[in-house]
Amino acid sequence: MEHGSVRDPSSATFCFVDEDHTLANSVRFALNQDPRVSFCGYSIPHPSDAKVNIRVQTTGDPAREVLKDACQNLMVMCQHVRSTLDKAVDDYRSNPTDMDTK
Repeated sequence: MEHGSVRDPSSATFCFVDEDHTLANSVRFALNQDPRVSFCGYSIPHPSDAKVNIRVQTTGDPAREVLKDACQNLMVMCQHVRSTLDKAVDDYRSNPTDMDTK
């Protein structure tokens, strides 16, 4: 859900339901890598609420598009981590004695 100003699309707060610090901090990190972002942060309104509010302010681009790009970048990062881990596991399983000496 998006909460923002119709007059200023460069500033918005997005509510992620059924999420916590794990996703929120990762999205915040990805947003902070984008030079179009002037501010981003997140809050959890209450510990018993499975809800995260992510605030995005940009230098002019629509906040929704910048958030979408950050989520896509985060997916690419996760895919890279996953493929690197899978390769390391496969390497270890194919020759576990080589890994023990390193």
